[in-house]
Amino acid sequence: MSKEFTVAKVNDLQDGDMKEVEAGDQKILLTRLDGTFHAIGGECAHYGGPLAEGVLSGVHVTCPWHQARFHVKTGELADPPALDSMARFETKVQGDKVIVVLPDEPAGMVTPALIKQDLKADPRTFAILGGGAAGNAAAQKLRMVGYKGRIILISQEDRPPYDRPNLSKGYLSGDAGPDSLPLRSESFYQEADIELKLGERVSQVNPLEKTIIFRYGDSMTYDSLLLATGGQARELNVPGVGLTNVFNLRSAADCDHLIDAARHASKAVVVGTSFIGMETAAALRKRGLEVTVVGRGSVPFQHTLGPEIGAMFQDLLKENGVSFQLGRKVTRLEGQSQVQEVVLDNGERLPTDLVLAGVGAHPATDCLHEVPLNPDGSVTVDKYLSVADGLYAAGDIARFPDWRTGELIRIEHWQLAELHGFTAALNMSGQPTEFRGVPLFWTEQYEPYLYYVGYVSNWDEIIWHGRAADRKFVAFYVKHSRVLAAAGCEHDHGMAYISTLMRNGLMPTPDQLRSRKTDLFEHLGG
Repeated sequence: MSKEFTVAKVNDLQDGDMKEVEAGDQKILLTRLDGTFHAIGGECAHYGGPLAEGVLSGVHVTCPWHQARFHVKTGELADPPALDSMARFETKVQGDKVIVVLPDEPAGMVTPALIKQDLKADPRTFAILGGGAAGNAAAQKLRMVGYKGRIILISQEDRPPYDRPNLSKGYLSGDAGPDSLPLRSESFYQEADIELKLGERVSQVNPLEKTIIFRYGDSMTYDSLLLATGGQARELNVPGVGLTNVFNLRSAADCDHLIDAARHASKAVVVGTSFIGMETAAALRKRGLEVTVVGRGSVPFQHTLGPEIGAMFQDLLKENGVSFQLGRKVTRLEGQSQVQEVVLDNGERLPTDLVLAGVGAHPATDCLHEVPLNPDGSVTVDKYLSVADGLYAAGDIARFPDWRTGELIRIEHWQLAELHGFTAALNMSGQPTEFRGVPLFWTEQYEPYLYYVGYVSNWDEIIWHGRAADRKFVAFYVKHSRVLAAAGCEHDHGMAYISTLMRNGLMPTPDQLRSRKTDLFEHLGG
């Protein structure tokens, strides 16, 4: 049985409008396009963001939180970080009333339609090396776009793909439990005919013979391979790094060990003012530890976001009890068997029960002996994410051409890796598709959260809307007279609008931003 709910009047929405409505307990995004009403689930399939507060562009809506995109007529997932589609509901018009028809037990989201494996129709084997963001997204997308052959997802971790950004955020702080980590249930992979080969280390990839050799000598051949091995945490290179309770944070196992140590600790030192370092410092502080951050720069994120935003985050953490030792280097760690002190280059000693090294990561490409590598260990790909015949690379290890500038860039962002995975899957399946995604990064330390869209490695100028010190702003990063990136706090809708402009090649010029001759400021609330 189904139920009908009157949710609006016809004149409540004009063409191109969208609105959140409720039908019973179900939140629904209602849109009107070309005179026809459409209804899909109203809360984003990623983290439940209100889609009505996002941006409608053509037939797609962009979530204001983490900028997943959905087709408003069908609910179909267009872009991650969501992995599910939104449910679609029937609509009809009676007189001046808009009615939505719901099933007995409506759900706001649904698993995307996935093709079943049929080796008689397609006997090929596609291998994916890496169980992170790019690899997991590619495996799903292959089934979404109709690939019927065999899919083998190979991961050195002993658990199915999980939400890695959550490790340094809610999971470490204790706000989110273990159930928040898995991206999919194990039954999903079984039903999608995606074979998980977990706990496997690859010693060599031979692209000429299309062979993968595992650590104990067994091997497999493939028809197409996606390299998505991600990053490997850099070790802290000082004496004493081998003491107990000195941690990196890259995997779920790393985080579990850190959480266990934190339960028995009162003091922590975080080395490095990277996003991992700062998020970890905030999370450990939320657990009640005394936390000191040691960094070489004068402010956090100076070279990534600029000194103003770096100072904002430093002040935010200091207000919540985190201490800083900036402009300092760690020279050694001391203790009996467990770390007890961190010694700085000025001779100062910081008592501690644990140390977290957040000093960056490097591409995990040690097994790629036969694949050309860049000096930083990354793999160069073309606009189709191709390395060679039947070989693709995505995510942290891929140095790819920025479609806006032609510059070869490498970005270590979760959402970007998932976008790569979707594009790589299309190309592997024989549907040539250039990568034209807009990268998104977000960080959660304390409120407000910061979103960063686009990419620029360095900039000529920052144009400000608001002030970082007020914690409500958008910073536009200008390079060669083009706005290539933006960072913002307390402007979720505006940041989604900026991402949409970038995607469509409609970003205002610096002169337009300075003179405010653009409707962008209407979306920023001033």
